[in-house]
Amino acid sequence: MKPPSSLVHYFKLLVLLALARLTMHVPDEDVLLSLGALRLDGHFSFHDVSAMARDFGNQCSFLPAAVLHPGSVSDIAAIVRHVFSLGEGSPLTVAARGHGHSLMGQSQAAQGIVVRMESLRGPRLQVNDAGVSPPSVDAPGGELWINVLRETLKHGLAPKSWTDYLHLTVGGTLSNAGVSGQAFRHGPQVSNVNQLEIVTGRGDVVTCSPDDNADLFYAALGDLGQFGIITRARIALEPAPKMVRWIRVLYSDFESFTEDQEMLIMAENSFDYVEGFVIINRTGVLNNWRASFKPQDPVEASHFQSDGRVLYCLELTKNFNSDDTDTMEQEVTVLLSRLRFIQSTLFHTDVTYLEFLDRVHTSELKLRAQGLWEVPHPWLNLLIPRSSIRRFAKEVFGKILKDSNNGPILLYPVNKSKWDNRTSVVIPDEEIFYLVGFLSSAPSLSGYGSIAHSMNLNKQIVEFCEEAGIGMKQYLAPYTTQQQWKAHFGARWETFERRKHRYDPLAILAPGQRIFPKASLPLPL
Repeated sequence: MKPPSSLVHYFKLLVLLALARLTMHVPDEDVLLSLGALRLDGHFSFHDVSAMARDFGNQCSFLPAAVLHPGSVSDIAAIVRHVFSLGEGSPLTVAARGHGHSLMGQSQAAQGIVVRMESLRGPRLQVNDAGVSPPSVDAPGGELWINVLRETLKHGLAPKSWTDYLHLTVGGTLSNAGVSGQAFRHGPQVSNVNQLEIVTGRGDVVTCSPDDNADLFYAALGDLGQFGIITRARIALEPAPKMVRWIRVLYSDFESFTEDQEMLIMAENSFDYVEGFVIINRTGVLNNWRASFKPQDPVEASHFQSDGRVLYCLELTKNFNSDDTDTMEQEVTVLLSRLRFIQSTLFHTDVTYLEFLDRVHTSELKLRAQGLWEVPHPWLNLLIPRSSIRRFAKEVFGKILKDSNNGPILLYPVNKSKWDNRTSVVIPDEEIFYLVGFLSSAPSLSGYGSIAHSMNLNKQIVEFCEEAGIGMKQYLAPYTTQQQWKAHFGARWETFERRKHRYDPLAILAPGQRIFPKASLPLPL
C-alpha cells in the first residue's frame, strides 16, 4: 500500500498543529528561567519571537518559547547540552534558523528554542589560498552565500556550485543539498565541502571531514538538520571568471528540449550552466526579455508568435575573461549549432559573474517593491528519473497545468555520478534525473493564484506521480508522518535512523521536519 501524499494531508496538518498549540506541553517557568540564567556570549529573547515563527513559505507560524542570538559556537553547544540534560521528559526542542527560506515551518520550533544563526559572531569568512591547493573558504553556518561570493571574489576565487538564490545561509543549503545549473558539472553544494564544524544533539562540538569523523561528516550533509547544527563549513573554491555570456533560447518540442539538455550535461566541452524552464500561457515572453537581452536576429524575433503553445526555455552561460572573448564566441557558436531550438528566439547578454549569480535578488527587489515577495509560496520540488520525464511532462504540462501557471517552472537534468551517495540526500536511482520545481506564489485569497488553488494543483501532480509509478523523490519535502519519511528514504531509512540515535538520541534538533517526534526515541544502549 502506497504512503499517502503529504499534500493530501496539508490542511489536516494545519488543523492538527493548531490543536497541538492548545494542548502541547509548554515549558514551565523554571525551565525558561534556567535558560536565562545560562552564561552566554550572546543572549536570549523571550518576548519578541514572532519574527522567528515565519518563513518564506508563509503558510505556517509556530511561536518558539525563546530565541537564541548566539555570540559564539559555544553558546549553541551550551544550549543544546542544557536541553539534553533535561532528559527525554522535557518538551524543549531546538531549531537552527538561517535566512528562514523554508517552506512549511521546517526552521521553526513550536514552544522550543530557535537559534538565529545569522547572529553568530566571532571569526567570519577566511579564504585559504596562500600555498593551499586546492583553495577553500571557511564560512560560518549562518553566513549568506552572497557574502561568501563577494569575499572570495576579492581573491579571484569562487565556490564551484550554487543555488539560484544566494541570500541563503551556508548551513541551510548544506542541510538540504544546494542545487542549480552548475550541478551537472560540479554536483550540488554538498558535494563541494571539505570540512564541517557541527554541534550534535548531545551538545558536542565536532570537527569532521572525509578523513576525520567521516560518518558524521557525510550524515550532516543533506540531513535536514537531524544530526547536528552546522556552525562552520570549509568550501572548495576555483578560479572565478570575470564575465558571463548569458543565453536564452526557446523550444516548442519537449523531446528536442530534453534531449539537447541531456547532450549538454554529458558533453566533455559544454556550457558552464544549464537550466530549463517551462513556459505556459505567456505569449509575450520575448518582450519581457528585450529590456535585458539582445536578440540574435531582431527582425525574426519581432515576428515570433507562441500561438498559445507550451514553450520550453533553455538558459545557458559561458564564463570568460576580457582577454578570451574571441575564444568564448567561437565556443558558444559551435555549441549552439548542435542545438535544435527555434532560431528566431536566440537572446543573449554579457554580465559580470556576480551579476549573473545574484540575478534572482534583482527580481526579489522588484517583487518587494510591488508587495509580492512576502506572500505564501506553496512550492513543489520534485526529482524525476529520466525514464519517466516524458510521461510526467505529458500529464502535468499537457493536462494538469494546461491553463494554470502562477510561478516559474524549472526543469533541467543532472548527473547522479556528481552526487556523493554517502551523504543523507535522497535522489532517484538513475544516472540522469531531472529537477522539476513548481515555484508558485499565492498573492490572492481565493480563486486562481490562491493557496488552495496552488495546493490543489500540487496535490494532483503528486498523486499522479504516485499512481503512475513515476519514481519521483521530493526535494524540500513537506512530509508529516514517519511513514512517509520511511517511504522517502526507502532502503536508506535504517542508516538514517541509526545516525539519529547516535547523534541526536532525544530528538532535540530540527523538530519542524516532523521526522522524529520529541522523546519518541529510546536512549541507545
